[in-house]
Amino acid sequence: MAALVLSGFPATAQQKVYEGEEAAALRCANTMAFTAVALESSGRIGAVEKQVMLDITIRILADHVTGTWAQKKAALRVVRDRRDVVETFEDFERFANQCLRQFPIN
Repeated sequence: MAALVLSGFPATAQQKVYEGEEAAALRCANTMAFTAVALESSGRIGAVEKQVMLDITIRILADHVTGTWAQKKAALRVVRDRRDVVETFEDFERFANQCLRQFPIN
């Protein structure tokens, strides 16, 4: 996977570039979080299920992505902005199980 560069943000010592496994973990985390919020908003899952998916997102970020929480959140914004709604849902359908195998949370 290509590098995830936090372009559009001021260059500082805090800027971080994510590549390989970390970039893949960020994409998985974004897919899980976005889908959780969308499914709950449309009434397809409840608040508890949404929270479980968001907790998985947090664990993926905590366990598989380096950097500060600010850097991780900035990277998630970049990932989110690169994918439209349809692409994100397609990612979820194709990769959710793979994400959980590749980035275990327990």
